[in-house]
Amino acid sequence: MKSYALFFIAALSTSAMSAEAPKAPKAEPFGKTTDGTPVEVFTLTNSKGLKIRAMTYGAIVLSLETPDRDGKLGDIVLGYTTVDEYIKDTPYFGAIVGRYGNRIANGKFSLDGKDYTLATNNDPGGIKCSLHGGLKGFDKVVWKGEGLVNKDGTQGVKFSYVSKDGEEGYPGNLSLSVTYWLTAKNEWKIQYAATADKATPVNVTQHSYFNLKGEGNGDILGHKLMLAASKFTPVTAGLIPTGKLLPVAGTPFDFTKPTAIGERVKADDEQMKFGGGYDHNWVLDNQGGDLALAASVYEPSTGRTMEVLTTEPGIQFYCGNFLDGKLTGKAGKKYEFRNGFCLETQHYPDSPNQPKFPSTILKPGKTLKSTTVFRFSAK
Repeated sequence: MKSYALFFIAALSTSAMSAEAPKAPKAEPFGKTTDGTPVEVFTLTNSKGLKIRAMTYGAIVLSLETPDRDGKLGDIVLGYTTVDEYIKDTPYFGAIVGRYGNRIANGKFSLDGKDYTLATNNDPGGIKCSLHGGLKGFDKVVWKGEGLVNKDGTQGVKFSYVSKDGEEGYPGNLSLSVTYWLTAKNEWKIQYAATADKATPVNVTQHSYFNLKGEGNGDILGHKLMLAASKFTPVTAGLIPTGKLLPVAGTPFDFTKPTAIGERVKADDEQMKFGGGYDHNWVLDNQGGDLALAASVYEPSTGRTMEVLTTEPGIQFYCGNFLDGKLTGKAGKKYEFRNGFCLETQHYPDSPNQPKFPSTILKPGKTLKSTTVFRFSAK
Protein backbone atom coordinates (compact mmCIF):
# COMPACT_ATOMS: atom_id res chain seq x y z
CA MET A 1 0.00 0.00 0.00
CA LYS A 2 2.81 2.36 0.95
CA SER A 3 4.73 1.76 -2.28
CA TYR A 4 1.52 2.27 -4.31
CA ALA A 5 0.92 5.62 -2.56
CA LEU A 6 4.46 6.76 -3.26
CA PHE A 7 4.06 5.76 -6.90
CA PHE A 8 0.76 7.67 -7.11
CA ILE A 9 2.32 10.81 -5.59
CA ALA A 10 5.32 10.57 -7.92
CA ALA A 11 3.00 10.18 -10.90
CA LEU A 12 1.01 13.24 -9.87
CA SER A 13 4.23 15.23 -9.43
CA THR A 14 5.50 14.18 -12.85
CA SER A 15 2.14 15.04 -14.39
CA ALA A 16 2.16 18.50 -12.80
CA MET A 17 5.70 19.16 -13.98
CA SER A 18 4.75 18.07 -17.47
CA ALA A 19 1.70 20.36 -17.46
CA GLU A 20 3.86 23.31 -16.46
CA ALA A 21 6.69 22.54 -18.86
CA PRO A 22 7.57 25.43 -21.18
CA LYS A 23 6.17 25.11 -24.66
CA ALA A 24 7.80 25.65 -28.02
CA PRO A 25 6.05 28.21 -30.24
CA LYS A 26 3.75 26.62 -32.82
CA ALA A 27 3.64 27.33 -36.52
CA GLU A 28 0.53 29.18 -37.64
CA PRO A 29 -0.61 29.76 -41.24
CA PHE A 30 0.35 33.15 -42.68
CA GLY A 31 -0.73 33.08 -46.32
CA LYS A 32 1.03 31.75 -49.39
CA THR A 33 3.62 32.87 -51.92
CA THR A 34 2.64 33.58 -55.52
CA ASP A 35 3.41 29.97 -56.47
CA GLY A 36 1.17 28.64 -53.68
CA THR A 37 3.86 27.70 -51.17
CA PRO A 38 2.43 27.97 -47.63
CA VAL A 39 4.03 30.52 -45.29
CA GLU A 40 3.99 30.08 -41.51
CA VAL A 41 4.51 32.47 -38.62
CA PHE A 42 5.97 31.81 -35.16
CA THR A 43 5.42 33.98 -32.07
CA LEU A 44 8.09 34.13 -29.35
CA THR A 45 7.38 35.65 -25.93
CA ASN A 46 9.23 36.04 -22.65
CA SER A 47 8.22 36.66 -19.03
CA LYS A 48 8.81 40.42 -19.39
CA GLY A 49 6.16 40.82 -22.11
CA LEU A 50 8.50 41.10 -25.09
CA LYS A 51 7.22 39.50 -28.26
CA ILE A 52 8.74 38.61 -31.64
CA ARG A 53 6.72 37.40 -34.63
CA ALA A 54 8.73 35.88 -37.48
CA MET A 55 7.66 34.08 -40.65
CA THR A 56 9.18 31.43 -42.86
CA TYR A 57 9.20 33.70 -45.92
CA GLY A 58 12.63 35.34 -45.80
CA ALA A 59 12.96 34.42 -42.09
CA ILE A 60 11.43 37.88 -41.73
CA VAL A 61 10.77 39.45 -38.34
CA LEU A 62 7.27 40.88 -38.70
CA SER A 63 7.12 42.65 -35.35
CA LEU A 64 9.19 43.18 -32.23
CA GLU A 65 7.42 44.58 -29.19
CA THR A 66 9.48 46.09 -26.36
CA PRO A 67 8.51 48.34 -23.41
CA ASP A 68 9.30 52.05 -23.05
CA ARG A 69 10.32 53.67 -19.74
CA ASP A 70 6.67 53.54 -18.56
CA GLY A 71 6.35 49.86 -19.41
CA LYS A 72 4.19 50.48 -22.48
CA LEU A 73 4.85 47.99 -25.26
CA GLY A 74 5.47 49.22 -28.78
CA ASP A 75 6.45 47.60 -32.07
CA ILE A 76 9.91 48.95 -32.97
CA VAL A 77 10.55 47.37 -36.38
CA LEU A 78 9.28 48.54 -39.76
CA GLY A 79 7.25 46.19 -41.93
CA TYR A 80 3.87 45.06 -43.20
CA THR A 81 0.86 43.04 -42.02
CA THR A 82 0.69 40.47 -44.86
CA VAL A 83 3.11 38.27 -46.76
CA ASP A 84 1.68 39.64 -50.03
CA GLU A 85 3.02 43.10 -49.19
CA TYR A 86 6.52 41.74 -48.55
CA ILE A 87 6.45 39.90 -51.87
CA LYS A 88 5.22 42.95 -53.77
CA ASP A 89 7.70 45.57 -52.58
CA THR A 90 10.09 45.72 -49.65
CA PRO A 91 13.59 47.15 -49.00
CA TYR A 92 14.49 43.96 -47.07
CA PHE A 93 12.31 44.82 -44.03
CA GLY A 94 13.15 42.36 -41.23
CA ALA A 95 14.72 39.76 -43.52
CA ILE A 96 17.73 37.50 -43.50
CA VAL A 97 19.81 38.52 -46.52
CA GLY A 98 22.37 36.39 -48.36
CA ARG A 99 24.08 34.33 -49.67
CA TYR A 100 26.15 37.53 -49.55
CA GLY A 101 24.66 40.42 -47.60
CA ASN A 102 25.74 43.88 -48.79
CA ARG A 103 27.49 44.54 -52.12
CA ILE A 104 29.82 42.71 -54.47
CA ALA A 105 31.39 44.95 -57.12
CA ASN A 106 30.15 44.40 -60.69
CA GLY A 107 28.52 41.16 -59.55
CA LYS A 108 31.79 39.30 -60.10
CA PHE A 109 34.43 37.47 -58.07
CA SER A 110 37.07 34.80 -58.59
CA LEU A 111 37.59 31.78 -56.35
CA ASP A 112 40.10 28.95 -56.70
CA GLY A 113 40.95 30.04 -60.24
CA LYS A 114 37.35 30.20 -61.46
CA ASP A 115 35.36 33.33 -62.31
CA TYR A 116 31.78 33.70 -61.07
CA THR A 117 29.11 36.10 -62.32
CA LEU A 118 26.14 37.18 -60.20
CA ALA A 119 23.03 39.16 -61.04
CA THR A 120 23.57 42.92 -60.73
CA ASN A 121 20.47 44.19 -58.97
CA ASN A 122 21.73 47.53 -57.62
CA ASP A 123 23.44 50.52 -59.22
CA PRO A 124 24.24 53.34 -56.79
CA GLY A 125 26.09 56.12 -58.57
CA GLY A 126 25.28 54.36 -61.86
CA ILE A 127 27.74 51.58 -60.99
CA LYS A 128 26.28 48.07 -61.03
CA CYS A 129 26.76 45.60 -58.21
CA SER A 130 25.16 42.55 -56.67
CA LEU A 131 23.25 43.41 -53.48
CA HIS A 132 22.04 41.12 -50.67
CA GLY A 133 22.27 37.88 -52.63
CA GLY A 134 20.90 38.93 -56.00
CA LEU A 135 17.49 38.80 -57.64
CA LYS A 136 16.15 36.08 -55.37
CA GLY A 137 18.23 36.15 -52.22
CA PHE A 138 17.44 34.48 -48.92
CA ASP A 139 14.91 37.24 -48.17
CA LYS A 140 12.67 35.94 -50.99
CA VAL A 141 12.62 32.19 -50.31
CA VAL A 142 10.53 30.09 -47.93
CA TRP A 143 12.56 28.60 -45.11
CA LYS A 144 11.68 25.58 -42.99
CA GLY A 145 10.61 26.71 -39.52
CA GLU A 146 10.80 24.79 -36.24
CA GLY A 147 9.65 26.06 -32.85
CA LEU A 148 12.12 25.51 -30.00
CA VAL A 149 12.16 25.86 -26.23
CA ASN A 150 14.96 25.51 -23.68
CA LYS A 151 14.60 23.96 -20.23
CA ASP A 152 14.53 27.46 -18.73
CA GLY A 153 11.54 28.38 -20.87
CA THR A 154 13.41 30.43 -23.46
CA GLN A 155 11.49 30.25 -26.73
CA GLY A 156 13.07 30.14 -30.15
CA VAL A 157 12.49 29.36 -33.79
CA LYS A 158 14.99 27.71 -36.10
CA PHE A 159 14.83 28.61 -39.78
CA SER A 160 16.64 26.27 -42.19
CA TYR A 161 17.34 26.60 -45.90
CA VAL A 162 19.45 24.78 -48.50
CA SER A 163 20.81 27.06 -51.20
CA LYS A 164 21.63 24.85 -54.18
CA ASP A 165 24.85 24.89 -56.17
CA GLY A 166 24.58 27.65 -58.77
CA GLU A 167 21.69 29.46 -57.09
CA GLU A 168 22.04 33.16 -57.96
CA GLY A 169 25.45 32.27 -59.43
CA TYR A 170 27.11 31.10 -56.21
CA PRO A 171 29.11 27.85 -56.06
CA GLY A 172 28.27 24.92 -53.81
CA ASN A 173 25.28 23.58 -51.93
CA LEU A 174 24.98 25.69 -48.80
CA SER A 175 23.06 24.36 -45.77
CA LEU A 176 22.14 27.25 -43.51
CA SER A 177 20.25 27.64 -40.25
CA VAL A 178 19.32 30.87 -38.49
CA THR A 179 17.88 30.54 -34.99
CA TYR A 180 16.08 33.34 -33.17
CA TRP A 181 15.82 33.20 -29.36
CA LEU A 182 13.97 35.59 -27.03
CA THR A 183 15.60 35.33 -23.62
CA ALA A 184 14.50 36.30 -20.11
CA LYS A 185 17.18 39.02 -20.25
CA ASN A 186 15.20 40.79 -23.00
CA GLU A 187 17.65 39.67 -25.62
CA TRP A 188 16.87 38.74 -29.20
CA LYS A 189 19.67 36.28 -29.85
CA ILE A 190 20.48 35.21 -33.41
CA GLN A 191 22.65 32.16 -34.09
CA TYR A 192 23.89 31.40 -37.60
CA ALA A 193 25.35 28.07 -38.73
CA ALA A 194 26.31 26.98 -42.23
CA THR A 195 28.18 24.27 -44.14
CA ALA A 196 28.95 23.91 -47.86
CA ASP A 197 30.21 21.21 -50.21
CA LYS A 198 32.26 23.69 -52.28
CA ALA A 199 34.21 26.78 -51.28
CA THR A 200 31.81 29.72 -51.42
CA PRO A 201 31.47 33.28 -50.12
CA VAL A 202 28.98 33.57 -47.24
CA ASN A 203 27.99 36.78 -45.49
CA VAL A 204 24.52 36.46 -43.97
CA THR A 205 22.91 39.16 -41.83
CA GLN A 206 19.62 40.33 -40.32
CA HIS A 207 18.14 43.40 -42.01
CA SER A 208 15.52 44.78 -39.61
CA TYR A 209 14.76 48.51 -39.74
CA PHE A 210 14.40 49.94 -36.23
CA ASN A 211 12.64 52.98 -34.84
CA LEU A 212 12.74 52.99 -31.03
CA LYS A 213 9.93 55.55 -30.94
CA GLY A 214 7.76 52.87 -32.56
CA GLU A 215 7.33 51.99 -36.21
CA GLY A 216 5.60 54.74 -38.16
CA ASN A 217 6.36 57.36 -35.50
CA GLY A 218 8.56 59.71 -37.51
CA ASP A 219 12.27 59.94 -38.21
CA ILE A 220 15.17 58.42 -36.28
CA LEU A 221 17.46 61.47 -36.31
CA GLY A 222 17.14 62.09 -32.57
CA HIS A 223 18.27 58.57 -31.65
CA LYS A 224 21.69 58.62 -29.98
CA LEU A 225 24.06 56.08 -31.48
CA MET A 226 27.34 54.64 -30.24
CA LEU A 227 29.49 52.41 -32.44
CA ALA A 228 32.43 50.53 -30.92
CA ALA A 229 34.55 51.22 -33.97
CA SER A 230 37.51 53.54 -34.46
CA LYS A 231 37.71 52.84 -38.21
CA PHE A 232 35.37 52.45 -41.18
CA THR A 233 35.65 51.31 -44.79
CA PRO A 234 35.30 54.33 -47.13
CA VAL A 235 33.50 53.68 -50.41
CA THR A 236 33.49 54.77 -54.04
CA ALA A 237 30.52 56.52 -55.66
CA GLY A 238 29.12 53.01 -56.24
CA LEU A 239 29.23 52.29 -52.48
CA ILE A 240 31.98 49.69 -52.94
CA PRO A 241 34.82 49.79 -50.39
CA THR A 242 38.06 51.31 -51.64
CA GLY A 243 40.01 48.71 -49.66
CA LYS A 244 41.26 51.22 -47.11
CA LEU A 245 40.46 51.34 -43.39
CA LEU A 246 40.23 54.97 -42.31
CA PRO A 247 40.00 56.40 -38.79
CA VAL A 248 36.63 57.89 -37.83
CA ALA A 249 38.20 60.57 -35.63
CA GLY A 250 37.44 64.06 -36.86
CA THR A 251 34.83 62.83 -39.38
CA PRO A 252 31.01 62.52 -39.37
CA PHE A 253 31.60 58.78 -38.89
CA ASP A 254 32.84 59.13 -35.30
CA PHE A 255 30.23 57.49 -33.08
CA THR A 256 32.70 56.31 -30.46
CA LYS A 257 30.67 58.47 -28.05
CA PRO A 258 26.84 58.56 -28.15
CA THR A 259 25.83 61.08 -30.82
CA ALA A 260 22.46 61.92 -32.37
CA ILE A 261 22.13 60.29 -35.78
CA GLY A 262 20.97 63.59 -37.26
CA GLU A 263 23.74 65.74 -35.80
CA ARG A 264 26.11 65.37 -38.77
CA VAL A 265 23.97 63.57 -41.36
CA LYS A 266 24.02 66.67 -43.61
CA ALA A 267 27.77 67.21 -43.29
CA ASP A 268 29.64 68.46 -46.34
CA ASP A 269 31.58 65.23 -46.72
CA GLU A 270 32.24 63.20 -49.87
CA GLN A 271 31.44 59.90 -48.16
CA MET A 272 28.12 61.23 -46.90
CA LYS A 273 27.26 62.40 -50.40
CA PHE A 274 28.06 58.99 -51.88
CA GLY A 275 25.69 57.26 -49.46
CA GLY A 276 23.04 59.97 -49.34
CA GLY A 277 23.76 59.86 -45.60
CA TYR A 278 25.02 56.94 -43.55
CA ASP A 279 25.21 53.67 -45.50
CA HIS A 280 28.67 52.39 -44.58
CA ASN A 281 30.51 49.56 -42.89
CA TRP A 282 32.27 50.25 -39.59
CA VAL A 283 35.32 48.17 -38.62
CA LEU A 284 34.57 47.02 -35.09
CA ASP A 285 37.32 47.34 -32.52
CA ASN A 286 36.68 43.73 -31.51
CA GLN A 287 38.28 41.58 -34.21
CA GLY A 288 38.81 38.48 -32.10
CA GLY A 289 35.60 36.66 -32.98
CA ASP A 290 34.22 36.68 -29.45
CA LEU A 291 30.81 38.14 -28.58
CA ALA A 292 31.33 41.82 -27.79
CA LEU A 293 29.45 45.12 -27.75
CA ALA A 294 29.27 46.63 -31.23
CA ALA A 295 26.66 49.37 -30.87
CA SER A 296 24.11 50.98 -28.58
CA VAL A 297 21.16 53.22 -29.41
CA TYR A 298 19.12 55.39 -27.04
CA GLU A 299 15.84 57.10 -27.91
CA PRO A 300 15.22 60.03 -25.51
CA SER A 301 11.42 60.41 -25.80
CA THR A 302 10.60 56.77 -24.94
CA GLY A 303 13.74 55.84 -23.00
CA ARG A 304 14.16 52.73 -25.10
CA THR A 305 17.73 51.47 -25.40
CA MET A 306 19.07 48.80 -27.72
CA GLU A 307 22.52 47.25 -27.46
CA VAL A 308 24.02 45.16 -30.25
CA LEU A 309 26.61 42.49 -29.51
CA THR A 310 28.23 40.34 -32.19
CA THR A 311 31.03 37.97 -33.10
CA GLU A 312 31.28 39.61 -36.54
CA PRO A 313 34.13 42.02 -37.47
CA GLY A 314 31.91 44.72 -39.00
CA ILE A 315 28.57 46.47 -38.78
CA GLN A 316 26.68 48.32 -41.52
CA PHE A 317 24.86 51.39 -40.24
CA TYR A 318 22.17 52.57 -42.65
CA CYS A 319 19.81 55.41 -41.73
CA GLY A 320 16.96 54.85 -44.18
CA ASN A 321 18.15 57.19 -46.92
CA PHE A 322 16.10 55.43 -49.60
CA LEU A 323 12.77 55.47 -47.75
CA ASP A 324 10.61 57.98 -49.62
CA GLY A 325 7.03 57.74 -48.38
CA LYS A 326 5.90 55.30 -51.08
CA LEU A 327 5.56 52.37 -48.65
CA THR A 328 2.83 52.19 -45.99
CA GLY A 329 3.59 50.25 -42.83
CA LYS A 330 1.71 48.24 -40.23
CA ALA A 331 0.18 51.23 -38.45
CA GLY A 332 -1.14 52.63 -41.73
CA LYS A 333 1.52 55.32 -41.80
CA LYS A 334 3.86 56.00 -44.70
CA TYR A 335 7.54 55.32 -44.15
CA GLU A 336 9.18 58.61 -44.99
CA PHE A 337 12.83 59.59 -45.44
CA ARG A 338 14.95 58.27 -42.55
CA ASN A 339 12.04 56.76 -40.62
CA GLY A 340 14.13 53.70 -39.73
CA PHE A 341 17.73 52.58 -39.31
CA CYS A 342 19.57 49.29 -39.74
CA LEU A 343 22.53 47.87 -37.83
CA GLU A 344 23.62 44.86 -39.89
CA THR A 345 26.35 42.78 -38.24
CA GLN A 346 28.54 41.38 -41.00
CA HIS A 347 31.85 40.86 -42.72
CA TYR A 348 32.86 43.77 -44.92
CA PRO A 349 31.23 44.51 -48.29
CA ASP A 350 32.95 43.15 -51.42
CA SER A 351 35.27 40.95 -49.37
CA PRO A 352 35.59 38.31 -52.15
CA ASN A 353 37.35 41.01 -54.21
CA GLN A 354 39.31 42.53 -51.31
CA PRO A 355 42.15 40.19 -50.24
CA LYS A 356 43.11 42.40 -47.28
CA PHE A 357 39.63 42.12 -45.73
CA PRO A 358 38.71 39.25 -43.36
CA SER A 359 37.79 36.26 -45.51
CA THR A 360 34.16 35.30 -46.13
CA ILE A 361 35.01 31.99 -47.86
CA LEU A 362 33.40 28.94 -46.28
CA LYS A 363 35.25 25.75 -47.24
CA PRO A 364 34.00 22.15 -47.29
CA GLY A 365 34.43 20.41 -43.95
CA LYS A 366 34.19 23.69 -42.05
CA THR A 367 31.18 25.11 -40.20
CA LEU A 368 30.44 28.80 -40.16
CA LYS A 369 29.13 29.94 -36.80
CA SER A 370 28.16 33.48 -35.88
CA THR A 371 26.12 35.11 -33.12
CA THR A 372 24.45 38.50 -32.81
CA VAL A 373 22.42 39.74 -29.84
CA PHE A 374 20.02 42.69 -29.68
CA ARG A 375 19.47 43.58 -26.01
CA PHE A 376 16.58 45.83 -25.00
CA SER A 377 15.97 48.01 -21.94
CA ALA A 378 14.54 51.43 -21.05
CA LYS A 379 15.68 54.31 -18.88
